[in-house]
Amino acid sequence: MKRAETDFFSGEPLAALSTLVYSQNTDLQRSASLTFAEITERDVRPVDRATLEPILFLLESPDIEVQRAASAALGNLAVDGSNKVLIVSLGGLTPLIRQMNSANVEVQCNAVGCITNLATHEENKARIARSGALAPLTRLAKSKDMRVQRNATGALLNMTHSDDNRQQLVSAGAIPVLVSLLSSTDTDVQYYCTTALSNIAVDSANRKRLAQTETKLVQSLVHLMKGQAPKVQCQAALALRNLASDEKYQLDIVRAGGLAPLLQLLQSSYLPLILSAVACIRNISIHPMNESPIIDAGFLKPLVDLLGSADNEEIQCHAISTLRNLAASSDRNKQLVLEAGAVQKCKELVLSVPLAVQSEMTAAIAVLALSDELKPELLALGVFEVLIPLTESESIEVQGNSAAALGNLSSKVGDYTLFLSSWNQPSGGIHGYLARFLNSGDPTFQHIAIWTLLQLLESGDQKLIDTMNKSADVMDVVRQISEKNVEAEGGEGDGAESEDGEGEVVALARRCLEISSGAGGDGQQSSASSVTAAER
Repeated sequence: MKRAETDFFSGEPLAALSTLVYSQNTDLQRSASLTFAEITERDVRPVDRATLEPILFLLESPDIEVQRAASAALGNLAVDGSNKVLIVSLGGLTPLIRQMNSANVEVQCNAVGCITNLATHEENKARIARSGALAPLTRLAKSKDMRVQRNATGALLNMTHSDDNRQQLVSAGAIPVLVSLLSSTDTDVQYYCTTALSNIAVDSANRKRLAQTETKLVQSLVHLMKGQAPKVQCQAALALRNLASDEKYQLDIVRAGGLAPLLQLLQSSYLPLILSAVACIRNISIHPMNESPIIDAGFLKPLVDLLGSADNEEIQCHAISTLRNLAASSDRNKQLVLEAGAVQKCKELVLSVPLAVQSEMTAAIAVLALSDELKPELLALGVFEVLIPLTESESIEVQGNSAAALGNLSSKVGDYTLFLSSWNQPSGGIHGYLARFLNSGDPTFQHIAIWTLLQLLESGDQKLIDTMNKSADVMDVVRQISEKNVEAEGGEGDGAESEDGEGEVVALARRCLEISSGAGGDGQQSSASSVTAAER
């Protein structure tokens, strides 16, 4: 019978091979190990203990050829999920670790390759981390043999998917090795190391360690974003995104020249590159000092264009969140965001995008509406047409953000004609929104509504004030709120009355009634601050 047609995983053929394995004759063991290596090269399937135990026995051989072939066979079988678990359960890690410390490069390569395969299974990762394998893996990541280096860095990457294992890697000294290998000329090694470092940077403690010890990390990752391999560029941007969870790195990335390559990736046609770049710039934009540099680098138009990425909600969310961040700190930046077409794009899309995107878009409009100079422009763009209907959204966040935007727009506008024409429409108009929020029983929603009502009453527009006074359903609720007794039992300064903001809501309601009845209607402006859901 031909070897290719023989099933060596069971029956007489397996029994014959096992006889060779346990013969104590090196030549016979070589023959057996080579046979196992050959058949597992072309036939990988789930096997049982009877097949694996002879191979594991061969790993203990002092003969280099036997070790090399046996570890190759085991690495082949470790491609199968059930085999991965069984190999570790049968004690396969101990001889593999011993072989990783071999002076023979072929043995090292096969042993590390097998560990790499075993480490892709969740059940194995913690056991590998505790087995003593991480130190030799870290050492072999610096091997002069590229195959060994690829296998070792791949194995280290596979160990970075849980917090406990990442800490074990840090303790084994893997971080400086991974950082040093970012300068490798091998694409696979670059990819494994950038991805591993990206995973490591998820933890705040690790980011602090990186900041203290790896001064060239940001520069290396910025350089890799300029490379030729999209998978490496993508992971470099994601690593920088994770680092940019910290304020220090948000500034460092800009100082290291990271904006130009990020802008290039943002304008790519390859979706993973776009997503990684926009996620990164979103984190970088959190720092107020980065707002103007990002705008000046030319990001506004590409970010507005990405709002139309209808097939990728995550890209849309990151893009609008970035635009909101860029507009947060100055009226100049708000103006530039508006001029880039962000509001027009939001108005065009907001009623049809997913709720998460709606929340970000309405929050962005609320931020822009904080600028007194922009309010007439925003009103002229017709934002009421979308904001008023969205106060009835199924999402509390969208409701709140839309109402906050309406509230911000209601202050110091000058011309309140649009508020009058929008009093009852669309979707019940401003009147319907105020009535719903006031009757919600939610202190935050009531606060937004009463604050908005106060701005409108302080407008000085008599037609609008008369219209509001005739809206009994609104004013009756305001009256009820104003009559609440919210004095703190513990006396002044104990904070009991302001725990949910109810005290301020009552004060605003009383001020509304004073103005609506003509008392105190002398044009005095409310001391209440603008309402916005503008957290970065």
